[in-house]
Parts: sequence; structure tokens; C-alpha cells
Amino acid sequence: MSDSTPFWGPDFDALTAIDPEIATVVTDELDRLREGLQLIASENFTSPAVLAALGSTLSNKYAEGYPGKRYYGGCEVVDRAEEIGIARAKSLFGAEHANLQPHSGASANLATYAALLAPGDTVLAMSLPHGGHLTHGSKVNFSGKWFNTVAYGVREDTELIDYDEVRELARQHQPKMIICGATAYPRLIDFEAFRSIADEVGAWLMVDAAHFIGLVAGKAIPSPVPYADVVTFTTHKVLRGPRGGMIVCKEDLAARIDKAVFPFCQGGPLMHAVAAKAVVLKEAATPEYQSYAKQVIVNSQALAEGLAAEGMRPVSGGTDTHLSLIDLRETGVTGKDAEARCGAANIVLNKNAIPFDPEPPAVASGIRVGTAAVTTQGLTDGDMKEVAALIGRAVRESDGSAAAEISAAVGSLVSAHPAYPRD
Repeated sequence: MSDSTPFWGPDFDALTAIDPEIATVVTDELDRLREGLQLIASENFTSPAVLAALGSTLSNKYAEGYPGKRYYGGCEVVDRAEEIGIARAKSLFGAEHANLQPHSGASANLATYAALLAPGDTVLAMSLPHGGHLTHGSKVNFSGKWFNTVAYGVREDTELIDYDEVRELARQHQPKMIICGATAYPRLIDFEAFRSIADEVGAWLMVDAAHFIGLVAGKAIPSPVPYADVVTFTTHKVLRGPRGGMIVCKEDLAARIDKAVFPFCQGGPLMHAVAAKAVVLKEAATPEYQSYAKQVIVNSQALAEGLAAEGMRPVSGGTDTHLSLIDLRETGVTGKDAEARCGAANIVLNKNAIPFDPEPPAVASGIRVGTAAVTTQGLTDGDMKEVAALIGRAVRESDGSAAAEISAAVGSLVSAHPAYPRD
């Protein structure tokens, strides 16, 4: 077995024998993960246990419906996996009801819209250019095409959510649902304030916790569950699970949410993914995971400080979470160019619009960096100064002449903290 062979055992030999082309793709991706810094805020490394569930024979079972109420026979085994996962989700998040079937965060959001609203209803949600998500009302998405979406944003002076603006917009437009949660907002969200605003205008409160639910699971930041009617999230970011979605909600909304997931939005669930979600929920209930979640934030704050020292301004002045949004305008480099320059040096991050960005989204004036994956590898805040310096050097190198040297430094750093160790 070569050094590039995945660690998960003899099944890979079967793949190599049957389809060497795809086997090469798998090993190449593993090498990419091992050789670079993975700073995409929405990515992480699942455990071998999660991968084992994902690659299991549970993938073979068609299980339309819910445990005990399936449309096919032979579901008594997969029922157990879903029941275990539901119980773990309710316990971990203190939720009254949980649905593990959504295929993605977008699917979870679509189901919530379907459960609580009718097409044409008004929704108040965070503006995409200020950090929101496509499913929060973008005109190219179902949420913007089927619903009347009103956007709130951040203050230009502080780059923080303007709760006074949110309240005024809610009073003016009387939305049926208010959404909080974002993909590029580095600060904590005041869920109690959103609950108060929603109650004042008689709106449902949905929290899209896709980015930060892992920090909630690890008790590193406050939970939205006590305040929200519905909380949707993905399972593959800080939570460190398989790619997929999940919903937790109040008990009085359980039937509406379940019917909106199936049969309204989806058919049969991916039972291997449901089982893998159950695995990660068990992992997230451990003291070790709580320590991890706290270290993610410590690392994120250290990286933001290091990038500031490199002349790159953290939006809002810093971060309280796993991610930072970095304004590059003082460097004279666009987000698009910074992403490419860093990528050439094996530093993987993404361009990102900043609030009130003068550049179009495809170019952007900023980058977004996250620390979930590098923390899983074992990097600490002490390493983040070096990571920031490497990013700074890569961004400033316009001709690419130092890419190989920076890449070598990256390789040295990650070799001491390998993703998916070979032993």
C-alpha cells in the first residue's frame, strides 16, 4: 500500500481493481488535503468512523418515510440508525424535535419555507452581499423567486448587524418569517433580540446555523435553539460530519417540518448519510469535541490578528467564531487574485465580498478564512501567526516567483500536523 493510499482499508483495493481512474481521483484528493492548508470556512475533515458509515451497505436501502412509517419493507435496521440519530440530536442541542433527512442545508431551508410559508409571503433575511446566503432571498434562488424577501444588513461604521434597522424593517414590512444566520458574518448573533423582533410582528423565527452549529454543539458559543421556532444547519462544517443537512424545531412544528422534508421536498433519505450524522452527533457530545470547538475560535481570532499584522483588515475588527472576513483593499489585491495566489502556494481559501464592496462578487475585495479544518489537524493559535505570514506573503507576491517556496513552508507545517495520518 503506497503512502498516497487512503487509510480506510482493503475496500480501496477493490476500487483500484475495478476503476483505477476514480481510485486515482480519490488518492489525488487525499494528497491535496494532506499537502495544503485548508482554510475554507465551510469545510472540515470527517473522522474515519464517519467515513465508515458513509461507505457502508446502508447506502443500498430505500427508506421513504420515517422510522416505523416507511413505504418499503426491510427498513427495520435503518430505522434504528435514524432513531439513534434523532435522539442524539435532541439531546445534544436541547431540541424538542429533530429531522436528519435533509440532503443539504439548502434542502433544510427549502423545507422550512415550505412548512411555514406560502409562495408570495414576505421574509426578512440578511442581505447576501453583507454575509447572508443564497437561500435567504437571492433573486437567482427559489427563496427570491417564490417569496417577497426584504433584506437587512450591517452598519457601515461598525460592520455589525443593525438590530434597530431589523426591527424597523420588520415593523414596516410585517414579514411572516425572519431569518438570522449567515455565511460570512464573523460575529455572534443576538438571538434574543431577533426573537423579540419576531414576536413583536408575529413572525416565525428561523435560524440558519449552518456555519456555527458545531460551535454550539461544543458549547463554545450561545445556542439559538431556545429562541428559534426552527433551526436549520449543515453537518459538514465545524460540526465535522458528512455533507448534509438537519433541522431541529419546536414540537408543535414537528409534523409540519417532517411533511415538508418528505414527501414535499425529498424522496428517500440517504440512510448511509443519516447514520454518519448519528456518528458525528455522538462525537460532538464528548469533552474532546468541546475542547476542539473552543480551540477553533482561539485559532480563528489568532489568525485574524495575524492577518491584521500583515496589513489585511478583519471586517468588524475581528471574529467571535470559526471564520474571519478580510478586507484586502489596503493591499491593492482583489479577492480573486488573492485566492489564486494563495492556491498556487497550497493555501486554500476563497474570495468573498465584503459589506459595501465596490467590486463585483466574482472579483470581490475580500477573502474568507476559517479554522475548522486546520484545528482538526491539530494546529493551534501558535501556528496561526505562521499561517498568517504565509498568506500575507502569497497575497503580496504578484509574479508567483515565491509560490514554490511558500508551498514548501506550507508542506513543512502540515507534515507536522497531517490530515488523515498514514499510521
